[in-house]
Amino acid sequence: MSTNSLQQHVNEPTRGNNILDLVMTTNDLSINGLEITDKISDHQMIDFSLEVQDPNTRTQHKQVLDYKRANFELMKEELGSYNYEVLMSNTNTEECYMILKEKIATATEHHIPRKRVRPTDNPL
Repeated sequence: MSTNSLQQHVNEPTRGNNILDLVMTTNDLSINGLEITDKISDHQMIDFSLEVQDPNTRTQHKQVLDYKRANFELMKEELGSYNYEVLMSNTNTEECYMILKEKIATATEHHIPRKRVRPTDNPL
């Protein structure tokens, strides 16, 4: 389990002399007050609390295109520099679309910088 970054928290038998019921977490999660308690059917119950961090308290940034700082003139020049007639000769519509899509994605990477932003509350 350690190779998968998992930790097993039950160390006492839960059915007869066997540990059949497991509580596994990633190593960064914390289990508190784990107890093997009363029987339910032929297994004993496991009682515990799990500490979790509110996902809204984490500051997660994402990267978005910064169109305000884009150089559309150079992007237009790059996209205009290709000989599309040669690039798309002997290709079907789907292949033409894929070629154009790849050229636009490359030009976007070259001429529109990215910026990190904090995600805002999700609008309804």
